[in-house]
Amino acid sequence: MSKNIRTEAVDALFEAVLKLKNKEECYLFFEDVCTVNELLSLSQRFEVARMLTEKKTYLEIAEKTGASTATISRVNRSLNYGHDGYQMVFDRMEEQEQQV
Repeated sequence: MSKNIRTEAVDALFEAVLKLKNKEECYLFFEDVCTVNELLSLSQRFEVARMLTEKKTYLEIAEKTGASTATISRVNRSLNYGHDGYQMVFDRMEEQEQQV
């Protein structure tokens, strides 16, 4: 059973994130909103997704990130069957790098 994440509270959180202007503001906000472990878990999943898109093996990813194979598998499932959120961000990051 999947929970509906589209709530007023989640909308408000996303609106707040969209107000952030730079990386330093992100640090300030997310250090208040998340525990250190939550933030590290999110960043680990993002790194796992990046490495999966680079065709790295589970072993390489686990060694570099410390992520469990279960986490790597979950991220891989999101990449393959999710809503393409990771890919959207990776594409935008790549576009931005090419403009520099």
